[in-house]
Amino acid sequence: MPELSKRTETFTDSVIRRMTRVSLQYGAVNLSQGFPDFDPPKAILDRLAQVAKEDFHQYSITWGAQNFREALAEKQSRLMGRAIDPNREIVVTCGSTEAMMAAMMSVTNPGDKVIVFSPFYENYGADTILSGAEPIYVPLCPPEFNFDADVLEAAFKQHPKALILCNPSNPCGKVFTYDELKQIADFAKKYDTFVITDEVYEHIVYKPNQHVYFASLPGMWERTISCSSLSKTYSITGWRLGYIIAPASIIEVAKKVHDFLTVGAAAPLQEAAVVGLRFDDAYYQELQDKYTKKRDLFLKGLDDLGIAHTVPEGAYYVLLDISEFGYDSDVTFCELMAKEVGVGAVPGSSFFKEPVHHLIRLHFAKKDETLYEALNRLESLRQKMTIYK
Repeated sequence: MPELSKRTETFTDSVIRRMTRVSLQYGAVNLSQGFPDFDPPKAILDRLAQVAKEDFHQYSITWGAQNFREALAEKQSRLMGRAIDPNREIVVTCGSTEAMMAAMMSVTNPGDKVIVFSPFYENYGADTILSGAEPIYVPLCPPEFNFDADVLEAAFKQHPKALILCNPSNPCGKVFTYDELKQIADFAKKYDTFVITDEVYEHIVYKPNQHVYFASLPGMWERTISCSSLSKTYSITGWRLGYIIAPASIIEVAKKVHDFLTVGAAAPLQEAAVVGLRFDDAYYQELQDKYTKKRDLFLKGLDDLGIAHTVPEGAYYVLLDISEFGYDSDVTFCELMAKEVGVGAVPGSSFFKEPVHHLIRLHFAKKDETLYEALNRLESLRQKMTIYK
């Protein structure tokens, strides 16, 4: 038989999605894959019910339904501080996963280099490799997950085509400060590099931290490809509605990549989601307040149990330090924890280029009763995980 493609030799299947399957297998509380167990906003669901009886069941315009793009442009123009053209500067994608892949394929050629901060959402390394590019990993140093400017510039000196910036960051919850973003921007200009942003957690930021859109920095609009989605903001991760916002010259290329990857995002779901894009600022304040309460609830529970953890500045993930349990493999730890303790987590090694095996990721985008149940089960963590060490 002919040899298969070598593109995927250096990475596995998604560890995050695998841990959801492990959680289901053992009936564990799934705090691995980051999706909520509560409903999307009622107004969006009500509109979805109406759409089912209307004429939105065929293809929309390939790069996004007109009213969806207009509503998105209005929302993001207000937030990003510039007038965004819905017809020339937006392409709607099948989730931010496709947005990132399309962005990568739009700006890189095989053999190009791309800077990726570590820890990173597992797709970034795979996106780079599938595009034929070579990742350059730059560490974010715990517990603050700051970068060393000299190390970052050394990566830029390798003349990368792009840098990937997840802000707020998955998995560590870091929110990059203005000064940090300005440092990245200065390097991007100095070394003539694109910046591809993943900003899906843009509305889930904890005070006093503030989210700054990278494209809003002086001189950065021209070289920034802003990717995001509606998944986290409106609790509709299964709808797979994402987008790219960028200068028209970049969007023209992204439209072509998107067209041949997926043709278009689901037309009925775009129509139903328009109502969410038109929510006023009170919705986003309520969202921030809701997740702040969930973070405080979950972190207090971990503190009461004496479990060491990070404190996220944004997004809805927390990294637990499992050093005390003495496991060489965080993968084994997570599989046993799902089976014996009944809580699903993601091994931290799937997010780090460095040999990190003492961290696991949990998320708290769940109903309060789900979080309390997870914390109740975690009370037995030391007893049960010591037995199976």
